[in-house]
Amino acid sequence: MPAKVTLQDIADALGVSRNTVSKAINNTGVLAEATRQKVLEKAIEMGYKQFSYANSISDITNPFSSQPKASGEIALFSGSFLNNSHFASTMLDKFQYEISLLGYSLTMHRVDHQNIESRTLPLSYRPDNTKAIVCIEMFDHSYCEMLCDMGLPVLMVDAPVASYWKPLNADTILMDNFSNIYTVINDMKKRGISKIGYVGQVTHCRSFYERFMAFREAMYINGLTIDEKFCLTEVHAHGDDYKEYLSLALSKLDEMPQLFICANDFVAIDVLYGLKKLGIDCPKDIKLFGFDDSPESKIMTPSLSTSHIHSQVIGYSAANLIITRIEQPDLNYRTVYTETDLIYRDSTT
Repeated sequence: MPAKVTLQDIADALGVSRNTVSKAINNTGVLAEATRQKVLEKAIEMGYKQFSYANSISDITNPFSSQPKASGEIALFSGSFLNNSHFASTMLDKFQYEISLLGYSLTMHRVDHQNIESRTLPLSYRPDNTKAIVCIEMFDHSYCEMLCDMGLPVLMVDAPVASYWKPLNADTILMDNFSNIYTVINDMKKRGISKIGYVGQVTHCRSFYERFMAFREAMYINGLTIDEKFCLTEVHAHGDDYKEYLSLALSKLDEMPQLFICANDFVAIDVLYGLKKLGIDCPKDIKLFGFDDSPESKIMTPSLSTSHIHSQVIGYSAANLIITRIEQPDLNYRTVYTETDLIYRDSTT
């Protein structure tokens, strides 16, 4: 079996930095077009995995390609209002840009509770010219199964937890939900912090579940005991009700851990609200770690340690996955993870 081609291999072949190769392939950062073109051509030539299926994506970087543009719509189905999702705007801008280069347009459709209960499609959806479906914040497994049975390519951006044991006929893209949590717990152990808890609704989606499993595995690997009373994982309503639920749950604890790992930044903000009501100071009395690097995480007091997700990379990778699925529907289904960056701020000092 040939050796796996890495970014460093491409960088070495061209005599450029690994960072330059990464920018070219992920289409992030500032890079001269000639350099980007050279990197992409070398990546294709060497059989880099990003391009092993991506004939259409690579063709748009080739000025000599005579392949005509495709046409049709890619339908975005969402179970929530995306203006409440801090990464969705940047991700969708990148996704829309990439598919538009190939001739596709994007339509957006809100799936409400009535649609889910009655297993009906949104009234705005018109199937005539739809070539594929992308799902964001769609975590009802039965409804996702219905979409996957419509005979169209489907991409899940995150997915229902039940898709682990009842796989969907769809490609899936997630961010790396494990590495940074492993690192945080390892770093905290070195600082003498051993009482660590987790906050978040574990079965909400695959990302929340994976972050909880990362917490448990990292505790085990580091020889730390998990105290279940510090794991606030009960399924509960979102919004103000969830914030009040956490406040009540925190008030019932007879002691606090030294650190809470939170399912995302907004859960961490709700935890901070509950701690302040109890007169508990962060980070003096307890430390917090979030996930996603939302805009709020930077400006809150204390600023929140978190995992940064690369929205543009997710958008680019999503376009790659859905276009290759349209062109090659018989490919094996793929699950792709995009990298995340660990960011330490005041909440863990």
